Amino acid sequence: MTTRVALVGGTGKLGAIIAGVIDGSDDFETVAVLGSASDLSEIDGADLVVDASTPAVSIDVARAAIERGINLLVGTSGWSAERIALVRPLVEAAGTGAVFIPNFSLGSVLGSALAAAAAPFFPSIEIVETHRETKVDSPSGTAVRTAELIAAARTEAGPVAAAHVDQRARGQQVAGVQIHSLRRPGVVARQETILSGPGESLAVVHDTVDPAAAYAPGIRVALLAARDTRGVTVGLDSLIDIGIRTPGTPAAPPVAEGDVPGQVARATGA
Repeated sequence: MTTRVALVGGTGKLGAIIAGVIDGSDDFETVAVLGSASDLSEIDGADLVVDASTPAVSIDVARAAIERGINLLVGTSGWSAERIALVRPLVEAAGTGAVFIPNFSLGSVLGSALAAAAAPFFPSIEIVETHRETKVDSPSGTAVRTAELIAAARTEAGPVAAAHVDQRARGQQVAGVQIHSLRRPGVVARQETILSGPGESLAVVHDTVDPAAAYAPGIRVALLAARDTRGVTVGLDSLIDIGIRTPGTPAAPPVAEGDVPGQVARATGA
């Protein structure tokens, strides 16, 4: 049976990529595409709501889907752990499912997991994320998710050492980790997590160079998971086995064999 999808934000960059994945699938069909002028009642009759809107609109989309008993896949940035916590009891009370994916890129998920795995060994950790100038929110959802994973990994080691946090130029603290956001033309998406200790440093860097190619495999995985899930699931790493365990992330099935194009992930030591 084909799953009927209402796609909110379908005219945006991410929405267009998601629409292309749905169009190429035999398991899903788009029955409604909502833009900024659309009424959320247009999601009525859908089996799944996919949200690729904006941070300001996303919470209303989530509530509208939950109130109607429709499962939800959120790809919109800006959903911190605190914000998701507000929605969790609504999802559980409705008996529906909601999947929140800060980044559909496998390489990005691996980069965040690698940074979290290394976090207990380095006292100083900062994140620098860069996106094109049209991205309206900062810090990015991926940076927020990375910071939260780092904090969880350092439960026993203690908080990250952050100097001069009272100075605005030192960035924004998320889960005790300093995040610096750059918005400039000529770049798609880049995140660097810099971990420092006595006499050495480790940088985990991920670059997205082709969003459509990088995101499509993760979008397919997330669509299939969101269709049947119950409760709240956060992160692509909760849906596939990347071979790196991060605190609070349940076991997941292995990702299908084969390269995931359109992205570059690397770790460098200095």
